[in-house]
Amino acid sequence: MPKKTVVIESKLNEKFVIESDVRGHKVVIDQPANAGGTDTGPTPLELMFVSLAGCIGTIGRIVAMQKRITLRGMDVKVEGELDTDGLLGKPIDGRVGFEGITISVDVDADLTDAEKEAFIHEVDARCPVSENMLNATPITVKLA
Repeated sequence: MPKKTVVIESKLNEKFVIESDVRGHKVVIDQPANAGGTDTGPTPLELMFVSLAGCIGTIGRIVAMQKRITLRGMDVKVEGELDTDGLLGKPIDGRVGFEGITISVDVDADLTDAEKEAFIHEVDARCPVSENMLNATPITVKLA
């Protein structure tokens, strides 16, 4: 089975600015000014949602091409709530992460509602980002 290795490199700069090199593309992560950042980019949590929406869209296009569905486009909205006290080091009752994430997808294709429902469920089942968020993926944090 073919394997793909994904590698990015990031550097924490002044304040909360983190610059990442992704195949020669520069991605900047920051915090809003009211949280001590300079607001030069989205937060890590926002980028996680962008990644999830991007995967849904990408897999949507792949599934549509494979099934010969004329997919004119998709609007994807990702939302979730978390208790920010946890990431600030304050005690909380629940998780540090999101309690749940909702992906709302508007599919622009000549399909019935039932066909659209089946389509987005297949897309979600094939999305590696969604699958990694849904299932526990071992993460190792170590000194370089």
